[in-house]
Amino acid sequence: MADSAVHGSKARPRDRKVAQWTRDYVRLPGIPDEFITPDGAPREVWSRFFDYFASLSPPEITRRFGAADRHLREAGVSYRAPGETSERAWPLSHVPLLIDEVEWQQIAAGIVQRVTLLEEVLTDLYGDGRLIADGAVPAAAIAGSAEYLRAVCGIKPPGGRYLNLYAADIGRGPDGRWWVLGDRTQAPSGMGYALENRLVLSRAFADLYKSMNAERVAPFFEAFRDHLRASADRDEPRIGVLTPGRFSETYFEHATLARYLGYLLVEGDDLAVSGDRVHIRTVAGLKRLDVLLRRVDSNSLDPLELDASSQLGVPGLIDVLRKGGVVVANMPGSGVIESRALLGFLPNLARRLLGEDLKMPHIATWWCGQKSAREEVLDRLDDFAIEGAYGAAVPGFPGPGPVLAADLSASERDRLRNAISNRGIDYVGQELVSLSTTPVWDDGKLAPRPFVLRVFAAATADGWTVMPGGFCRIAERLDSRAVSMGQGARAADVWVVSEKAVTASTLLPTVDTVRIKRITGWVPSRAADNLFWLGRYLERAEGTLRLVRALSVPQRDPGKGPQHQSLERIQRLLVTWGATALGARANPSKIAAEALQNEEEFGSALSLVRAAQRNAASLRERLSPDAWQVITQMAERLAQPVEDDDGVVSTAELTLQELASFAGLAQENMNRAAGWRFLKMGRRIERAINSTRFARQFAYDEATGEDLDILLTLVDCQITYRSRYLVGALLPPVRDLVVLDPYNPRSVAFQAQELNDHIASLPTLRAGGLIERPQRLAVALQSTLITAEAATLDAKSLFALEQQLLELADAIGQRYFPHGASAMRPEKLMGLA
Repeated sequence: MADSAVHGSKARPRDRKVAQWTRDYVRLPGIPDEFITPDGAPREVWSRFFDYFASLSPPEITRRFGAADRHLREAGVSYRAPGETSERAWPLSHVPLLIDEVEWQQIAAGIVQRVTLLEEVLTDLYGDGRLIADGAVPAAAIAGSAEYLRAVCGIKPPGGRYLNLYAADIGRGPDGRWWVLGDRTQAPSGMGYALENRLVLSRAFADLYKSMNAERVAPFFEAFRDHLRASADRDEPRIGVLTPGRFSETYFEHATLARYLGYLLVEGDDLAVSGDRVHIRTVAGLKRLDVLLRRVDSNSLDPLELDASSQLGVPGLIDVLRKGGVVVANMPGSGVIESRALLGFLPNLARRLLGEDLKMPHIATWWCGQKSAREEVLDRLDDFAIEGAYGAAVPGFPGPGPVLAADLSASERDRLRNAISNRGIDYVGQELVSLSTTPVWDDGKLAPRPFVLRVFAAATADGWTVMPGGFCRIAERLDSRAVSMGQGARAADVWVVSEKAVTASTLLPTVDTVRIKRITGWVPSRAADNLFWLGRYLERAEGTLRLVRALSVPQRDPGKGPQHQSLERIQRLLVTWGATALGARANPSKIAAEALQNEEEFGSALSLVRAAQRNAASLRERLSPDAWQVITQMAERLAQPVEDDDGVVSTAELTLQELASFAGLAQENMNRAAGWRFLKMGRRIERAINSTRFARQFAYDEATGEDLDILLTLVDCQITYRSRYLVGALLPPVRDLVVLDPYNPRSVAFQAQELNDHIASLPTLRAGGLIERPQRLAVALQSTLITAEAATLDAKSLFALEQQLLELADAIGQRYFPHGASAMRPEKLMGLA
């Protein structure tokens, strides 16, 4: 593709590099390309980009690509493909999509016009209904969509808009213009991923990013945030991002947006309707929520008036909307605009409602609910892509659309033809369009790949503003007609390149607009629940790891560590804790390996760390990248094969060090608000339970010195004991140190004191000065430990302490955490024996 001068003897080294990269880069026949113009020359904006790229050595390019990938991995950027339960690593293309400023202004103008039109259409469909009454839109084209919600008809949107956020999938058409491939009005996704893409590439290639004068995206997010704040009816509104939960395909994005915009991440169970308002359940009781940026489909928002089977929504939400008590962005029912059945009517609607033609055309579409359009499609069936009129699936055919009649067998073609003839309202025919291509880096050279660009527009006080950039999805196959993240696509950042320097911007407000805060508000009950159990799971894992290490040391170094009788006690405890299914008399090496890594056993170290990881995944907006990275590293380490006793001990010790790192991060970096307290309470109560169980097992009345040494090792108190007592391990002082000593940070008494302090700092709901049940139990537990004597401790009293701790844990859950059938997850019901 490069001109002959590049290959001449006077060509610059940079030019020769670019020529080598692009030697096999060929525009596809009849398909536009972002890098190469129709006359075969590279576009100026790409020439600037690759001129810089060619100044880097191959090792430097590899290093920077590696830095980008490492950031994605360490930050836990991920997505979930449809139908999958596990997350996938985010597939970022290392080369951004480049668009020059002049062309972008044309795109932005088309997007603003289109969303203005769609807002007018929604206002009429849910208001006066003149478009249907006058025949501008057939009633069946609207009523056939499951997204047209009769319950919303007549409701004036709180905040004044049906659409607060809009996205359009666009591609460059054969004529070189940009075309709209589809509208996204339900709950447009991709904005958070676009932000992550920008953060990654702008860090990996900071100097290139600056020199290319790429437009910043922070002003877009700031304007959108200001709009949502202003749409509420009070000065300091509480705003939440409503997510279906961590099993959503794009849950990471929901957490990213919540963290970046400073919003609460909430699920349906976190919310409750009281009076004419929506409230969030917090540890301090119900707190009013003013605005919901929803990521839940409309039909699932209210089981009382919409889908009765939904467990994702808030009962009574639609009635609150009628009363103007909450702003929901976007309004329920706005997804009706995504119906392909409407596309063919938009050009006339633009002339009717706006008095102008569409600035950006969309794919030519024929809705088969009209006789003339249906006959057109049936006459030229092979020339069309057949899509569902109201959803991704084509009725009668498996999988997402489109269906290409030319690729079907004779019987399938007949079936499709009959389906369109019998019920045409369910189908549309769309002109076959091949996506334009953009360069990707593939094994040290550039190759063209089809792409779709999602562009975002947000409502603001000054009208609609368009994000300068967007979310680009690139297909792996050259013949792709549709791009989906579940079908092997990769994502790319989008740089809108200016000729002049771009002012650096940030989402931080000016100094004089900020009211100083030290507490950001009470933690939602679900978040407190997850933080509490995150602490418990990590502490359980630590207890299992300490047992595994104690069991493995004598296998690795015969003659060191506990002997036969004490080993049996360790093995029995691992069996009792559900860390292994092997019997207590099985081979110690096998028990240790299974207790370390058998994910099928709920008490194994791997299972417990994975459980902690699941809880942490629900807290991504609250955990730092470093904390998430430590948990991920622990899970990855425990999942790696271990071949011998040395490997078991090494893995256990390294994971224990990582647990200590996480504890240090929580202690030193986490704000001392209620969320931190619940994380600490989870660890404290589980550590107390573990220490009590260790004491019952190894500090029994006839305990040997070896048993007591094991106990001191398990609770990490060997050095403390040796510094206090110049004799071997004796029962009374060991019991006192492990159970009753309030100065020992590993003792049961110390945990009880900490628990009492944390609970006393939490809000109370009971008036009249009476303390609530969790604090009453904590005070009683601490009193028991303060007044107890080591000489009187025995198996019975230790068991009673354990029961007090379990009762306290239950009381904390009943008081502060969500209730109901969906509140208790299965893994939380599997208590330790």
